Amino acid sequence: MSGKTVNSAILLLVIGNAMALISDVFIKLLEPGAPVFQFAFLRCLITLGLLLPMAGQLDRKNLFAGLKIHTFRAHIHLAGLLCMVIALGNLPLATANAVFYAAPILVMVLSVFLFREKLTPLSVTAVFSGFAGIVLILRPVEFNWAAVAALGSAFALAINAVLVRKLPKQQSTVHKLFLNYLLILPAAGALAWWEAAQWDSGILIGAMGSALFILGYNITVLLAYRQVDANQVTSAEYTGLIWAVGIGWIWFGEVPDLWFLAGSLMIVVPLLLIGLQHRRKEPARGFNPAPEQQQLRSQEASFSAGTIQLARECRE
Repeated sequence: MSGKTVNSAILLLVIGNAMALISDVFIKLLEPGAPVFQFAFLRCLITLGLLLPMAGQLDRKNLFAGLKIHTFRAHIHLAGLLCMVIALGNLPLATANAVFYAAPILVMVLSVFLFREKLTPLSVTAVFSGFAGIVLILRPVEFNWAAVAALGSAFALAINAVLVRKLPKQQSTVHKLFLNYLLILPAAGALAWWEAAQWDSGILIGAMGSALFILGYNITVLLAYRQVDANQVTSAEYTGLIWAVGIGWIWFGEVPDLWFLAGSLMIVVPLLLIGLQHRRKEPARGFNPAPEQQQLRSQEASFSAGTIQLARECRE
C-alpha cells in the first residue's frame, strides 16, 4: 500500500480513519471523572516523543519561523483536545464524530470573514444544510455541556485548518507538528499541575494508545496524499463516520437513530457534492509531486473532504 495508485490511496485513508476512531475509543474508555488535563498533557508529551525519530525533517536554521501563529494554533489545539475528551466521554461515539465532521463547514464560514472568500451556491447550501444537520443530531432537548464541547472541538479544528495558510509554506508537516506539541507542553503541564490529580496508570495507557493510533492515521494520510491528487480520494475521509457508527454499535451498544442518520447525511452529502464539482472542474493528474501545495489548493478551492485532513491536525 504505497499510495501511488488511487485504489491504494483510498485503502490507506480507509485504514487511517479506522485508526483515528480507535484513538477515539481509547479516550472513550477512560473512567468517568478521569483527570482530563493529566490525559491531555500525557498524550501531547507522548506524541512529541513519537515525533523525535523524524527530527531530521526539521528546518533547524528556521526552527521557530512563524512562532506567533504556531503558538496560537498550539493553544487552540489544546482547547480542542480538551473539548474532544469531554465530548467523547459523554456522547455516543458516532454523534461526537458527526459533529467533528462539521469542521469543513466552519472552515467555509471562517474563510469568508478572514480571507474575504466568496462561497458558491453549493457551498452556501452546504453551510445551511450542515448546521441544520448538527441541530438534528444534537437536538435542543438533548443539548448539554458535552454537545457544547463537541461544537467547541469542531471550532478548534476549523480555526487550526484556516490558520495553516498563515504558516511558513516551506515547513514540513513534521516540523509543524513538532512545534505544535513543543509549544503545547507548558500550558498542558501547568493545567495538569493545577488539576492536582493522583497519578493514574490507566490514563498513561489511554494516552499512549490514543497518541499511537492518531499518529498512525497521520502517516497513512501523508502516504495517501503524497502521490495522488486530493480530489481523487478525499471522499474516503468520510469512512471515518462509518467506522464511528460501526464501532459505537458493536463495542458500546450505541444504536444510531433516524435523527442521527438524517443529520449526518445533511452534513456529509453537500460536502461530497462540492468535492465532485471540484473534481469535474479540475481533472486529477494521477500523480502529485507537491503534496503540501495540493492539500492547500484542495482546501482553498473546494472546502471538501480534504479540509478534514488539515483540520484533524488538532486531533493528533
